[in-house]
Parts: sequence; C-alpha cells; structure tokens
Amino acid sequence: MEKLYIALVDTPGFFANIIRHVIKISYCHVALSFDADFQEAYSVGRRDPAIPFFAGFIRENTPKILRVFPDARYRVCELSCTAEQKELLREKMNICYRNRFRYHYCIIGLPFIWLQKPFYQKNHYTCSSFLAQAMDEVGLSLFEKHFSMVTPRDFYELEQLQVLYEGYLSDYVMSRHLFYGKGEVYGT
Repeated sequence: MEKLYIALVDTPGFFANIIRHVIKISYCHVALSFDADFQEAYSVGRRDPAIPFFAGFIRENTPKILRVFPDARYRVCELSCTAEQKELLREKMNICYRNRFRYHYCIIGLPFIWLQKPFYQKNHYTCSSFLAQAMDEVGLSLFEKHFSMVTPRDFYELEQLQVLYEGYLSDYVMSRHLFYGKGEVYGT
C-alpha cells in the first residue's frame, strides 16, 4: 500500500470565517500531498496566501504560508491507497497544475453547501469538493454524497484517515527537520 497525505488547515480570513461558521469546525481548508513533508501538495485555494480574492488550483507553498500565517494550525493525516491510485492522482494534479488558471474557487457554491443542495459550475471548486472529485475519479470513493457537498468537516470525520500530527504548521515543519533557504523547503 501507498500513502497520501491530507492536511486540514485553520487560517484566518473573511471567507475562512464563513466556512468555519457553516461547517462548524475550525479547519476551513483541505490540501493533498504525495509526501509527508508537503513538498508536493495541491489544493484549490488562494493563489497567494496574502491575497484572499484570487483563488484557484495551486501547488501549496509551505514557506509562503508560514510567512503569511505564522500561527496556522494543521491536522496532517495519512490515507492508504494503491500505487496505481497514487500515480493516477499525481498525473491528474500535474495536468491540473499545467492548466491551473482554468480552475477557480467556487464562491457562489458556498451557500449551496449551507442549504445542502448539490451545485457545480464547470471548473469551479471548493478545496474539499475538488479533492473529493479527484479522489473519486481514481477509485478512492470516500463520500456518499455529491462531490460539491463535501466540506473540510467531511475529511475531518473520515475514519480512513490516520492522524499523524495536529498543531501549528511551524512546529510540524520543525518536527520533520525541514528548514528554509531562499523560499524553499529542504529536508535534513
């Protein structure tokens, strides 16, 4: 078996507060990584952590996140999958990243989540709906509802996830023996 890593993230912000209010947990963002150090991690979120108005498909940048949100809290979980599922998901993320400016955050979908109504607008996703659909496409069907209805809370409550860490991102980076040099993350 192979492993995927899911990060549930708690960061401040206007939209984050709305999401927290609707889903009733502090974790308002979900990211997928192919390694425990989050050096190859993807999500639908802010294109620049400091600017909440421009969002879409991104490759997560841990040093930038730490600079903008030094008190960001993470719940890092591990999910078992087959080697084929992991490779298919990696290929999908690479294709999405090459076409990243075609993907956008689905702000108008947020009220539909609150109303418990499925809603999909082409190439518009929340972080959790994108991840739910992508995982479903490679045979990791984790939820029994339309992907557009999946929230970070659904990932938080998944029994298949094994929690590896919960606390500040900065402490996680230190515990993994990562350090920064010129904006990049390196393992020691």
